[in-house]
Amino acid sequence: MAQEPENRYSSPPRKLIRFFEKSRDQWKTKCQRAKAMVKRLQNRVRFLEKSKAQWKSKAQALEKENAQLKAQARQEALQREAPIVLKKNS
Repeated sequence: MAQEPENRYSSPPRKLIRFFEKSRDQWKTKCQRAKAMVKRLQNRVRFLEKSKAQWKSKAQALEKENAQLKAQARQEALQREAPIVLKKNS
């Protein structure tokens, strides 16, 4: 069996313990902040996608209404012009 060195670190254990605890706590804090940021960004993306879908739906409805109004205006213009054309031909 390979023998492990008794003392792998040259610093005293009391300093090492504080250093490792501090390092672990900083890592946990960093991880928690990153998770919170990811969650905020995911919520923002979800909100923006929902908003985009609503605006797209609204735009499509308005385009449809616009097309209907144009068709109606053309129909009314044809109806107004029809009697004039008939009188000229008579």
